[in-house]
Amino acid sequence: MIGADKRDSILKSAVQAFGRLGFRKVSIDEIARNAGVAKGTVYLACDSKEDLYYQAVLREVREFLAACSRNVDPSVPADELLLQCTREGLSLMVRHPLVRDLLAWRMDVLPDYRERFEQVRELTVVAIAEILRIGVRQGVFSDDLEIEETAALLRDIQASGYLFYVLRGEAGGDYDYYVERTMSGLRLLLDGLRKR
Repeated sequence: MIGADKRDSILKSAVQAFGRLGFRKVSIDEIARNAGVAKGTVYLACDSKEDLYYQAVLREVREFLAACSRNVDPSVPADELLLQCTREGLSLMVRHPLVRDLLAWRMDVLPDYRERFEQVRELTVVAIAEILRIGVRQGVFSDDLEIEETAALLRDIQASGYLFYVLRGEAGGDYDYYVERTMSGLRLLLDGLRKR
């Protein structure tokens, strides 16, 4: 058993290393060195490199969701709230590479963890689903809206927008264009969600 501070340091180091280099290029030695612990201590926090990667992704998703949830304000009209939170979510994806890899489904490096990653990916619809529920209560969105399915679709639109940006090359791609293209798609979709 290790203390919470050491575990936190190991996970922070893992998030940084995996986010920067990907699963295959990162060594446990590097993570231990950057966390300021012995290699054996890393294995007290996880069962394997694969498990550490999974824990790092889960940590990033939880931080991402906490940041997204802080923006959910039920006093704001839900259509505006959805646009605001999407814009913030796009910005957060840039700063959370493991989240964007999960949303773009770049988890093929660990086929044995596929089901676990699918479960973590499903967590990413929580804030979106809450905004949709707010919109139904406010009368902004249709009463017969399929909340979970629509939330998953909206999440995938964000992820596909980001994937488009990555494919164009983050360094050479135009981030503002990616954001505006994704937001335009969302506005178009919102016209179909609004109650008539």
